[in-house]
Formats: sequence, C-alpha cells, structure tokens
Amino acid sequence: MENSSIVPNHLGLILDGNRRWAKAHGLSTLDGHQAGYRTLKEITKHAVNSGVKFVTAFIFSTENWTRTPREVKYLMDLTLKKLVKDVDELNKENIRIMWLGSKDKLSKKLLQAIDNAETLTSGNKKGTLCFCFNYGGAQEIVDAINQIITSDDSRHEITIEILEKHLYKPEIPPVDLTIRTSGEHRISGFMLYRVAYSELYFSDIYWPDFKTDDLDDAFHEYSKRQRRFGK
Repeated sequence: MENSSIVPNHLGLILDGNRRWAKAHGLSTLDGHQAGYRTLKEITKHAVNSGVKFVTAFIFSTENWTRTPREVKYLMDLTLKKLVKDVDELNKENIRIMWLGSKDKLSKKLLQAIDNAETLTSGNKKGTLCFCFNYGGAQEIVDAINQIITSDDSRHEITIEILEKHLYKPEIPPVDLTIRTSGEHRISGFMLYRVAYSELYFSDIYWPDFKTDDLDDAFHEYSKRQRRFGK
C-alpha cells in the first residue's frame, strides 16, 4: 500500500460478481462462491493488517432466497463449513467475528456455528470481520423499530440515539468506505443506516479477481476524497 494512503476505520464490501466470474472461467456458480470466499479471507487479512478496524462483507441478502434452491443450499452449507473450519485461523489472527442479519430461515446448525464463532473471537482486538448474512438494510431498521416498541424506550420520543441503540450490533461504527465490485453502481440495501456518509468506490473487477493491490488502489482513492459530513 502506498505510504500516502489513509485507510478507513470501517470498510464495507459488497461482494459482487462470483457467478459471472465462474461463467467467464467455464466453472459452476458454486465454484464462483468458493473462489469469492477465498478472496474475502485474503482481503480481510490485508485490510486489517493495513489498519482497518472493521470489515463488513455483504454475503447473503434477504432477497437472495429467490435464487435457485441448489444455490441457496450451497451458500448455507459453505457458510457453515467456513465458520466451523476457519474460525480458529481468524482467531489466531486476533480477528473478531460478528454477524448481522435476521435469524429467520437459518438452520440451527448455522445459528450455533455463528454463536460459537462470535463467542470464541469476542476478545480479539486487531480487527473485526462482520458478516451481513440473511441481511437487509431496510429490515434492520424495521427490526430496530420493533425492538423500540417493545422496550422501555417506547415511553420516549424516538431519537437518533435510541434508533442507533437498537440496530444490529450497535457497537459497529458507520461505514467509511464501501467497495462494490463487478461494475455495478448501487448499494442494494447494504447497511442503509451506516452508509449515510460512506465514500463509495466501484470496481469493474469481479470479486474473485479482486486482489490486495486493488484494495490498495481503493485506499489511495479514498485518501484523496474530502469527507464533509454535510458541512
């Protein structure tokens, strides 16, 4: 990474292009997701080693249930397998794992694996990898409001502070830089509340081909941005 680059405190990743990468290489969709996961590990480690404190990856949205049953099952099985297999590796890297999303439709085995990964890595300080899995930005806000209605906070006027307290994992800070790969120029419901002042960076590269040098290029571009926060 160039010495002049400033890294974000919180990096958001919209991992797009796994299926198109697979098609371009004459591989199956499932191979594309496998390659995408390998890239996520590589990019997360590089980001954390560069000084990023939070990396949040959009893995599976609440809309992704409309994909073929075979692909959905594979994504569920792959996530379960990787959580069980790789949690020790991430733990040794001093990386904390956090999960954001709805528990609806997820298997007991997957929920248990998520809980185990979060518990095992809860004391890690080098960086945090957040999985947006079965996640929707609008759904997060709806869930927060429903929590407020049934909490003591319902007795008060709803403020920004109260809403933020009821978001998924409220200790996770706003996103500073959001990267989306594969040439798509939209955020697709990714962390709608926390990306309010995020810088957006779009890459034409399919996610499995996104390398650490590409991340450094994004950091260099981020360093040149003037963040005004409405001022």
